[in-house]
Amino acid sequence: MGALFDLLTDPQMLLAACVAIGVAATVLTVALPLLEKDQLASRMKAVAVEREAIRTRERARLGAERTKSLRAEPKAFMKQMVETLNLKNALSDDKTADQLRMAGFRGQAPLTVYLFARFILPFACFLLALFYFFVLDVIDKPPGMKFAFSLLAAAAGMYLPNVYLKNAITKRQQSIKRAWPDALDLLLICIESGMSVEPAFRKVADEIGATSLPLAEEMSLTAAELSYLQERRKAYENLATRTGLDNIRAVVTALIQAERYGTPLGQAIRVLSQESRDARMAEAEKKAAALPPKLTVPMIVFFLPVLFAVIIGPAMIQLFHWK
Repeated sequence: MGALFDLLTDPQMLLAACVAIGVAATVLTVALPLLEKDQLASRMKAVAVEREAIRTRERARLGAERTKSLRAEPKAFMKQMVETLNLKNALSDDKTADQLRMAGFRGQAPLTVYLFARFILPFACFLLALFYFFVLDVIDKPPGMKFAFSLLAAAAGMYLPNVYLKNAITKRQQSIKRAWPDALDLLLICIESGMSVEPAFRKVADEIGATSLPLAEEMSLTAAELSYLQERRKAYENLATRTGLDNIRAVVTALIQAERYGTPLGQAIRVLSQESRDARMAEAEKKAAALPPKLTVPMIVFFLPVLFAVIIGPAMIQLFHWK
């Protein structure tokens, strides 16, 4: 036991473990995109499940025959804890469900898991920090300071689900934003060829899936809602709410106006598509302009020492050999 404790508190052992974790993370980062499978079929299946859920809800609302929902159910112990402690009122607000939908998590199961994680992770991080600071005794600090560090770990554990949710939303929005101008071009072609909005959305969802799975999923859900909701305006507004992007909100406004006043939709979509392309180009130019300052520190830390070693190395070897 003492040898294991010394091994866990050895700085060289901890440094080696950190280096091993870094190398493994680098290898996984490079290898995972190469091993990633095509998820289009599974995501389209999930969209079909969501469409069936919409159909079930609408039939129940109209008093028709009830059918079983195909939504995934959370774990029983998670659901029981959330309901017993009333975590929905304590740890969430009106925007939480919208944020989960923006991240691609729909239904009550993701909300239950999110609330369960926000409740459990602070205690788990607090106990891990106590074990690390008091049992392993890695740092030589007063007990009060160690306890304060443990409380900070508990606070960090409470915000970890929020960080994960924000990262998921950002990643999903970036994927949708990149493919949105192409989707508008396809939508414009479908509408000008004589298709109505609902088949056009379904066709664009089938074609855009190879570029952006989240956008294909959202457009498929919009096509399903256009079929089953009484107010088509609500389906468009749901699309804007689920994505949370200004470009999509502008297109939704044009679609609602076209439905209400009968205004031509093709010209509005053409203008909005060009604006989306201009915004995407401006964002790419902004990132390109910010690249030189970001490369300054890596060049100083990694490239210049190697360059100096290559230039001065032969001269130093000759000097030592001459002596």
